[in-house]
Amino acid sequence: MDGFHFFSEFAELSAQDQDLIQLARKASNSSYSPYSQFMVGASARLDDGRIISGSNQENASYPAGLCAERVALFHIASSYPDRSVDSIAVVARRANDTKFKPVSPCGICRQVMLEVELKQNKPMRVILQSADGRWVVSESAQHLLPFSFGQDSL
Repeated sequence: MDGFHFFSEFAELSAQDQDLIQLARKASNSSYSPYSQFMVGASARLDDGRIISGSNQENASYPAGLCAERVALFHIASSYPDRSVDSIAVVARRANDTKFKPVSPCGICRQVMLEVELKQNKPMRVILQSADGRWVVSESAQHLLPFSFGQDSL
């Protein structure tokens, strides 16, 4: 698959990617997920090396919650508007479970990631764990949303 790199073991990832994943795992601890019991963490590395994390935040009115990816990316957009996002790692686990599960961003998060790329005019690497236990690094959020809706669609 063009645009994707697969790693069988965590140790095969670069030290920077391993650190980003570990920070995403730590971010999952601040998840507010009393309804789904599904704790998601995301950590994004900015072009200056700074790392910003987020976790999913649920609400009894389900549409009012936000995914971890959007929490992190919207915080970056509002607090660091002149910075670009180089990479984002996303992880998830069930509450009261220490083992992390494969997860992929929802469609809305993929659309937001694509918008970030378009705004910064630069691809953003996306790091995920696949269903078969491997690690996947996408060189661009565009690869996660091949038939995307962008400014040219308007």
